[in-house]
Amino acid sequence: MIKVLVVDDSPTICHIFRTVLESDPGITVVGFATNGQDAVQKAGELHPNVITMDVQMPGLDGIEATRLIMERCPTPIVIISAHNNDPALTVSFNALQAGAVQVIDKPANILAPDASAERAALITTIKLMSEVRVVRRRFSGTAVRPRADEPTPNRLPGLIDVVVMGASTGGPAALNTILSALPPTFPAPILIVQHITAGFTGGLASWLSRTCALPISIAQADERIRPGVVYLAPDDQHLTLSAGGRLRLDHGELVNHVRPSINVLFDSVARSTGATALGVLLTGMGEDGARGLRAIRQRGGVTLAQDELTSIVYGMPKAAAEMDACSTILPLDQIAAYLTHVVAGGRALAQA
Repeated sequence: MIKVLVVDDSPTICHIFRTVLESDPGITVVGFATNGQDAVQKAGELHPNVITMDVQMPGLDGIEATRLIMERCPTPIVIISAHNNDPALTVSFNALQAGAVQVIDKPANILAPDASAERAALITTIKLMSEVRVVRRRFSGTAVRPRADEPTPNRLPGLIDVVVMGASTGGPAALNTILSALPPTFPAPILIVQHITAGFTGGLASWLSRTCALPISIAQADERIRPGVVYLAPDDQHLTLSAGGRLRLDHGELVNHVRPSINVLFDSVARSTGATALGVLLTGMGEDGARGLRAIRQRGGVTLAQDELTSIVYGMPKAAAEMDACSTILPLDQIAAYLTHVVAGGRALAQA
């Protein structure tokens, strides 16, 4: 039985969550909390498998409650966000940085007769997140930076024309850690597919831009990629790269049950750039991206996967490691320095 703690100061939302979640015989709502302090206390007392967390509450807000819970009694936390304005989105992503594992829309008409798909999606999310392994986190108040002694490749590749990244559960925080540590002179374009609830991609771009020295934008159809620019795949569209260095978008079939798919991007980059690509597969559930990462490696590109210890969910990176798709496996806090070293070093060799 999956035990859920619902944290929200709205009695209506609490009622909705109990009604929807307990319609599944495998889920029970073990308690409610109306503010952050109450949430921290009940998380320790009730030991839920999953916590749904509102972020804007009186007193201790959802961000601080998330931090305290992850320090004291680590539990998968799903952020429930009314993503109708930029401040609300920023708060939601800050909660992900604090240790939450997922962010979803706050349900509105989810009890309506024609909302069965939305109800099923909420139940599925709770079930999936209950399986996430979380660890105790300590917060020093300072950003994580790459260590000075990070391993470097035995040999530098040639010129890297493009960096591609894929992430799912735990991805926003991982991307923030990496992108915020890249120098403003980073010389290659970066293309990213992040599995995230529709409607949150624009907010993710804005949130990442607050700490990243590189410009971040939502990919546009037929746009030519430029060095030092980060491109995020838009909602509900596959992102690919043409041989001429232009971005393509399409609303094709789901791949690995998702759209945009990491495999679709990685496969296109393997075909279009081959040995001049660097692929990175980060934390996430499932196997999306593993096959595409292997395609990049088979074409002579550089491939990297996040390690198990620092992954919120060691699903996609594990799949890549098991099929020998990654030439390097690194902890999260060493990835940015590795990228900088490989991309800058490759350019230096190419220009020598």
